[in-house]
Amino acid sequence: MPSTLAALNEWVAAVAAHARPDRVQWCDGSESEHAALLAAMVRRGELLALDPVTHPDCHLHRSHPDDVARVEHLTYVCTRDPQDAGPNNRWLDPAEAHAMMDALFAGCMRGRTMYVVPYCMGPVDSPYSRCGVEITDSAYVVVNMRIMTRMGAPALGRIERDGAFVRGLHSTGELDPNRRFIVHFPEELSIQSYGSGYGGNALLGKKCHALRIASWQARREGWLAEHMLIVGIEDPQGEVTYVAAAFPSACGKTNLAMLVPPRAFREQGWKVWTIGDDICWLHPGPDGRLYAINPEAGFFGVAPGTATTTNPNALAMLGRNAIFANVGLTADHQPWWEGLDDRVPAFDWQGRPYDSAHGPAAHPNARFTVSAKQCPSYSPKMDDPNGVPISAIVFGGRRESLVPLVMEARDWNHGVLLGAAMASETTAAASGAVGVVRRDPMAMKPFCGYHFGDYFAHWLSFGHRGLRLPKVFHVNWFRRGADRRFLWPGFGDNLRVLEWIVGRCRGTHGAHGTPVGLLPRRGDLDLSGLALPESTLEALLAVDIEGFRAEYAAIGGWLDEFGDRVPGALRLEHRKALAALEDADAPSAAAG
Repeated sequence: MPSTLAALNEWVAAVAAHARPDRVQWCDGSESEHAALLAAMVRRGELLALDPVTHPDCHLHRSHPDDVARVEHLTYVCTRDPQDAGPNNRWLDPAEAHAMMDALFAGCMRGRTMYVVPYCMGPVDSPYSRCGVEITDSAYVVVNMRIMTRMGAPALGRIERDGAFVRGLHSTGELDPNRRFIVHFPEELSIQSYGSGYGGNALLGKKCHALRIASWQARREGWLAEHMLIVGIEDPQGEVTYVAAAFPSACGKTNLAMLVPPRAFREQGWKVWTIGDDICWLHPGPDGRLYAINPEAGFFGVAPGTATTTNPNALAMLGRNAIFANVGLTADHQPWWEGLDDRVPAFDWQGRPYDSAHGPAAHPNARFTVSAKQCPSYSPKMDDPNGVPISAIVFGGRRESLVPLVMEARDWNHGVLLGAAMASETTAAASGAVGVVRRDPMAMKPFCGYHFGDYFAHWLSFGHRGLRLPKVFHVNWFRRGADRRFLWPGFGDNLRVLEWIVGRCRGTHGAHGTPVGLLPRRGDLDLSGLALPESTLEALLAVDIEGFRAEYAAIGGWLDEFGDRVPGALRLEHRKALAALEDADAPSAAAG
């Protein structure tokens, strides 16, 4: 299926001449092609078919033990001017990077098939979508890209009509961690990845294209490519309000995207619709509002901890047509991971007989890949080429103290400051130290493809374009009490906070002003059916003035790391926040 687009054919031919594969296969995305690839991988031992009764058409992939996660320390952004990449990225000179990658790719596909994978990020007929082509020697990548993107003949047709695409080149190489690099050339709209078969490093449509390259495209073209979930909140009257939310890892992003309302809300008729759980592209629409599409078509989720108690919708979609990576296995070939249930697995993620002395059965970063259409809360709006109008943008992090349960920004510029300064506390499992605050602006620290100062300026620019911008909020589900227990129940009860956010967007719910933003007043949150002591609610909504003074002093020092590219408007917003905290002895103005 060679293309009618000469530029694509020439690139494919050049890669084949350099990498020297035994054969080249253009992927059409058909069901027959997908089935043939899966069957061949099972024959070669690259996939294990799971129990056909309990998990029909499901497979397990075990990756190399040294190839189980994204390699941020080997991920580079290559711009002509190193300042354009910024201190938030690792930089390589483009010429040096090309020479290094050319040497790695020379002859690397001998004895292998080279797959040409055209794909579209977002609905094929959406003006907000962007396309790419990934060349890979991994059948595992092909079958996952078919789930995660709109892949194959329709995408190729869109590429030929547009005449433009992001070029992604990938090889598993020797799976040698010393010869493993993920390199981005944003000025060329291209990506090269070598030496890894792990999803985040090898599925180039995901973080590499959909965030690092797309963020560069978005700044140039006037939109936003963000690490955000998209969720629709339907009230008992049937009106749906769409929310985009950015959270760093371990903050419940997928759980929120697939939230099941608490019983009291379900009985009233509240529903939650999943548009996306990871990536959001925001474009100004014809009516001046921001419209969002999820550029992905599936979920590449973390398995450990997924259970009926934490995310029943996620668990419900994993019984068929799913690909699991690095989970444990029961004796009857069912996937298993810590937190799923009380069964004892027979094999661990490396295929060894399970022994708790060797560690967990599933790797902590074990994954599943599954079509979004299998999620019980899937919304057909995910495939709407016009996207969905966003009424609220929510930022959040894991903070055991200081940050209230929810607060609303005073205006767009203040909201950009809340997003730019957002932080999460590390856990012992992640870093060996508990409670260390790490800044993660808009949850984009590992993913922004250019200088954070320019990124903040791009966000602020939307405030000068005459748009009907969403309200901006910040949430924190993770406040702890003196006994170290969480004060807020989280999970489905987070809808109580979202209900207040929806009410603020519609002008029906009250708030009161504080130096750090607008917070719910007593009685503004619907706590029906929830046994939450009054003292706990007060603690969740308390504003620690002294603590925030120290916090904003630290934020100022952190902004200094980005030098003179930090926009003056953000500096001004920071000074306003400091001044409000210094004057905090004065009564707060009421709002709402």
